Amino acid sequence: MEGEIRRMNKMKKGLLLTTLCSILVITSGCTQVPKLQNGEEVVVSIDGLDVTAEELYSEMKKQAGTSIMVNIIDEYIANQEIETDQTAEDYADSQVEQLKAQYEAAGRDFTAALISSGYADENDLREAIIVDYKKSKVAENWVKSEITDDEINKYYEEEIFGEITAKHILVKPVTTSDMTDEEKAQAEEEALNKAKNLITQLNEGADFDTLAKENSDDTASASEGGLISDFTKQDVVSEFWDAAYALEDGKYTTEPVKSSYGYHIILKVSAKEKPALEDVKDDIITEIADNKLSEDTNLTQKAWAEVRKKYNITINDSDIKGIYDSAISSLD
Repeated sequence: MEGEIRRMNKMKKGLLLTTLCSILVITSGCTQVPKLQNGEEVVVSIDGLDVTAEELYSEMKKQAGTSIMVNIIDEYIANQEIETDQTAEDYADSQVEQLKAQYEAAGRDFTAALISSGYADENDLREAIIVDYKKSKVAENWVKSEITDDEINKYYEEEIFGEITAKHILVKPVTTSDMTDEEKAQAEEEALNKAKNLITQLNEGADFDTLAKENSDDTASASEGGLISDFTKQDVVSEFWDAAYALEDGKYTTEPVKSSYGYHIILKVSAKEKPALEDVKDDIITEIADNKLSEDTNLTQKAWAEVRKKYNITINDSDIKGIYDSAISSLD
């Protein structure tokens, strides 16, 4: 929990450090800071050592200068690219409330945690979350812009189908964490045999709805005769979808279908026609982008490297430029 607050605080700390550097290097003269004979301002002195503003800036630059620079640039770009709309505000509110609830559930002081992480109050954290949200959207939008028509068409052909309505009976193996492997295997076999017996009853003319109400371990659908209406491929586990899709309307599976939930007996009620590409194109693009971002851990950084180019980024400090260029090249 605290790690999440500290993650959100990285950018803010960067801004604070940059502000400090600016004060030390640019405006410290107005605070009557002592100077060496060569004119350099002394930040702190101990016996035998004077630390100048330039030395402090140089050391801070080596330790965090590049990340601070990137944070400042990216926050500016994010604010240019993405409006702070109601969605962003609602997202930030929900994140703050979740963090607060987690701290309170653990008996910890949320306000104290905020202060220790460098936030003045909840609103300060909220603003940082909004910036983080905008940064994610900038990267997502760039990835979307790079998706080709071939990728969209391929996804449409392979992943988009008409919605299916089906009924099912779920038989879960009765297992506990303290069971031995042999006991768990026995529970699996008992569940499988029960599912096979239910199929036998269906073959002999039993009513599917009645069997579902009396036997299904899916409590959400059992009272409705196991009915699941208008689901898509993305709504159910792959084993369930593949089995339901392969059935003819009005037919049920003649063998139990195993998934991570247990054993299913599936009766296909109906299937709708596949939607037109134009009706689902935006959803396809979003899904492809999400998949790319989850599969490539460097893609967000790659996206931002390209976005910054649009704003004609010029890094004048050779040390920071070297670190930045090295980091970007390592993403290839």
